[in-house]
Amino acid sequence: MQHAAPARRLRHVRAPSPLHFPEEAVVPETKRHLEIRTLLYLVLKTFAERAAIGSDQFVYWSASDPSRCLAPDAFVRLGTPDTPFGSWKIWERGAPELAVEIMSEHDAAPQTWDEKLAKYHELGVLELVAFDPDAAPGERLRVWDRIEGDLVERVVEEERSPCTVLELHWVVVPAAGHPAALRLARTPDGADLVLTPEEAARRSAEAEKAARATAERRIVELEAELRRRGG
Repeated sequence: MQHAAPARRLRHVRAPSPLHFPEEAVVPETKRHLEIRTLLYLVLKTFAERAAIGSDQFVYWSASDPSRCLAPDAFVRLGTPDTPFGSWKIWERGAPELAVEIMSEHDAAPQTWDEKLAKYHELGVLELVAFDPDAAPGERLRVWDRIEGDLVERVVEEERSPCTVLELHWVVVPAAGHPAALRLARTPDGADLVLTPEEAARRSAEAEKAARATAERRIVELEAELRRRGG
């Protein structure tokens, strides 16, 4: 009986130089920024069955250069269920279609934002959203679309604009105790917001309480009517 020859050991002309892709960095974040970012993340998590959702993790797009990275405040990759991850490497998972930046003082300088915008262009996102809670009303929401390979800013009116990746609508509304927060809605006017699980539970509890109150009031009215007729 013949045995297969053992696989020949591969040889290389040099030893590998391992690359380190960090999964975290110490970056200061204001409480307001945290609350607005967390609110948006919880909204996006409602799509976790059909999309991977990230928030503040490093996204790498060059397998040979760890410096080519961004840490969006939120990002979405469609077509895959959400699972835990420390960082996102597009050569393993694909490029996110949607990215969101909540502007801070550091991003306010035009040169800084232009540099970040160029990185998002290089990353390959299809839709980029920038929300600046400190800007004047009417100027807080900006959106870019990838069109024929270019990343082009769209015209945004009344701080509402479609979310083309999720087929919803971006709106700026008061939320989480802040005068302005970035939300997703099912209608262009923002009347039907996509709720966080906590908001949905609270609304359901309020509806049940209102239904009980209505039923109890109806019982009282019927009893009063019966007394009046028997009276």
